[in-house]
Amino acid sequence: MGKIVWSNRYDIGVDIIDREHRKLFRILNKLFEFGQQKEKSQWVCQEAVKYFKDHALQHFQDEENYMMSIDYAGFKLHKRIHDNFREITLPALEKELELTSYAGNSIDHFLGVCAGWLIGHTLTEDQAIVSGENVKQWENLLPEEEQALMGQAIISQIYRMFRLDSRLISNCYGGEKFGDGIYYRFIYVTKEKKRWEFLLILEEQLIINTIGGVVEMKSKSLNVMLMNVARYTARQFIEHIKGHFPSLEQADVKEEQLLTYEQFQKVFEKHSPQFSLLFDTGKGYFAYCMTTGELLSNEDGGLAITEDAMATVEKYLAQNKAQKEAMSSKRKILVVDDSEFMLKTMQQLLGNDYEVLTATSGLSAFRSITLDRPDLVLLDYEMPVCKGSQILEMIRSEKEFADIPVIFLTSRVDRESVKKVVELKPQGYLSKSLSPEMVKKEVDQFFTKKFKVNA
Repeated sequence: MGKIVWSNRYDIGVDIIDREHRKLFRILNKLFEFGQQKEKSQWVCQEAVKYFKDHALQHFQDEENYMMSIDYAGFKLHKRIHDNFREITLPALEKELELTSYAGNSIDHFLGVCAGWLIGHTLTEDQAIVSGENVKQWENLLPEEEQALMGQAIISQIYRMFRLDSRLISNCYGGEKFGDGIYYRFIYVTKEKKRWEFLLILEEQLIINTIGGVVEMKSKSLNVMLMNVARYTARQFIEHIKGHFPSLEQADVKEEQLLTYEQFQKVFEKHSPQFSLLFDTGKGYFAYCMTTGELLSNEDGGLAITEDAMATVEKYLAQNKAQKEAMSSKRKILVVDDSEFMLKTMQQLLGNDYEVLTATSGLSAFRSITLDRPDLVLLDYEMPVCKGSQILEMIRSEKEFADIPVIFLTSRVDRESVKKVVELKPQGYLSKSLSPEMVKKEVDQFFTKKFKVNA
């Protein structure tokens, strides 16, 4: 594990909040350090975890008091995010630490979740307090009582099917990647033409450790037979969950799909979920997301499972395998831009020769960099909310990512604008007015020069 470096980008301009953020970062950094000291890590980490928790809870209260004092319109939603972390996520992580006697991997898990949550929350929900921007991702979440009931229903169903004692980690799962996953999408349509979507994300190891045991598969990797059994299991799971929604009694399955992680991200980001739950089953992670509406789009849908299901599943596994093999030999480029058109254009332009990752915001860019370190970032300079300059500062401030090359994409090429871009000392900049051929040529030349120098 690394170290969290405080940056001015975390400041929101409210002293009582900014001061406590710095303190929480310092405590987490102490935990990072203590985790390396094996001879006293358990005792020290017990005390440090308690210290972090106490400060986090006090910070939440101070922040909530401030929001009430300014009549912040997003207070109710913001408090709900706090409640989820202090009442669900933290206790679940503490329980894992206790059950494993503060084992190293449990400490790393605690630190990873807390650090990721703190950074993400500071850059989005906390920034919204002063920016006035609405955080739309969670605006359709159903009430806490319904979340709790659904969480318990899912835990009960997982136990009935696999005899696993699961724990709810979060009821605000943000679409993060956890290991190699299989992404199922089920689309139902009622007689009133209302559309319901269910997304089930199963860690590959969960499928192998549960369904693989039932069908006595000794393989440590997925195959067509195991995937097909998993597909029917997922369908059975949804059919059981349907019983909690009276309006779905007469609903029919319109489509069943297998998604890549990238396709799942696009679907997830477009539709604010009503349920978004993450569970630790003890054998692997499992996430359940549900959304409904009249105008949901499936344009980012993946491989549709039709009558010839075995062939479809075989194709999906072959695609996954080929993608992993191909990606392992390709340089990774992260394109950060709020324009869907620009992202698709760059994907089409660079996709044959590079592994192209995409992000539409500073938060999703940082998550992508953390989960799948790129060899180059192509960054839109004129990003809304979190500017390109702020994202570059964020990358440079983290020691682990500081040497990742960044090239700005800009639509402004006048002398003053170019001067501002150059002053930030990126590896270069590209004008969006360049022809696609020239953009591709510049990117190719960058890698040619970079690896020629390093050779």
